Amino acid sequence: MNEQLDQFLQFLLNHPFLTGMWLVTLLAIMLHHRRSGGQAVRPHEAVTLINRQNAVVLDIREKKEYEAGHVVQSFHIPLTRLKQRLVELKKHRNKPIVVVCKMGQQSGDAVRTLKEGGFEQVYKLAGGITEWKAQSLPLVQK
Repeated sequence: MNEQLDQFLQFLLNHPFLTGMWLVTLLAIMLHHRRSGGQAVRPHEAVTLINRQNAVVLDIREKKEYEAGHVVQSFHIPLTRLKQRLVELKKHRNKPIVVVCKMGQQSGDAVRTLKEGGFEQVYKLAGGITEWKAQSLPLVQK
């Protein structure tokens, strides 16, 4: 094992350009994730926010996906209409908001939109509704 570590360190020292590019790429990815959305919460952390802090769940999926199964008492505003419909959430400005999408990929855009709209306590659901289902948490179906 030490031999492998020595070889790795030797590679890094012998290839400073590649090492530098790797570090720059890693930092760029970290910065992108930090800017692309708010703090992620796991499903059980979201449940805690809902139960203890009266958090609002905002589902940004399309109508068909939302009707196939959504978190109890969640608001449905598709991501494509969120900017136009932000006024509907103004009364919840002081509550935590958990943004839900299909797999946790699009919720960062919604978090950014909400923060630009003056909402401060905004979280994205890590793994989206897919992770919620995987943990056997309840869903409402229409």
